[in-house]
Amino acid sequence: MRTLVVVDAANVVGSVPDGWWKDRRGAAERLRDSLVPYAADGLPGHPGPVDLVLVVEGAARGVESVPGVRVESAPGSGDDHIVEVAAGAVGRPCVVVTADRELRRRVREVGAECAGPRTVRPGSPGS
Repeated sequence: MRTLVVVDAANVVGSVPDGWWKDRRGAAERLRDSLVPYAADGLPGHPGPVDLVLVVEGAARGVESVPGVRVESAPGSGDDHIVEVAAGAVGRPCVVVTADRELRRRVREVGAECAGPRTVRPGSPGS
């Protein structure tokens, strides 16, 4: 059974001060594109292929999916949507990529594992 990997776009993009705030949508698109290889290769401890979901919010809403990465625009809070997606992964492994402590607590309560931004974005702080 494929692992579901849910990426907190706002948190992962914000983990590296590379000017992302000047173009939030473009930063989310660059992150989406950089995630494509992980769909086939997997993450440490979760060999590929995996199902990747990138959750975007705010100015990044409307970023399109690409082969290998499904993009979901949160209708409200990105964190709330991530928890909903993780909770829907009943019966399959789920990993949420974020450094947000409160979000980590919430997704662990619904059975998900957590990984830090560095897992998918080398050079990011945290694990």
